[in-house]
Amino acid sequence: MDSHSQESDQEGSLQGKSARGKIKIKRIENTTNRQVTSCKRRNGLLKKAYELSVLCDAELALIVFSNRGRLYEYANNRFKAHLFPL
Repeated sequence: MDSHSQESDQEGSLQGKSARGKIKIKRIENTTNRQVTSCKRRNGLLKKAYELSVLCDAELALIVFSNRGRLYEYANNRFKAHLFPL
């Protein structure tokens, strides 16, 4: 097999996989992009909190305040009673 064929085979094996590049961690200046990113990352963070509590049987609570003052929270059932009493 020549070197060109090997390169093609390697490229072909990467097709269909989405590679994510690293991003520079800094404030997103565009308001719309910042809001979309905030929503996606917040949902991902809440999902990770849930997964950690289930997989590791961890007592977990997460509180996020948006820049508009909205509250987003997660607490597993055992911990919720301590944080958010009725």
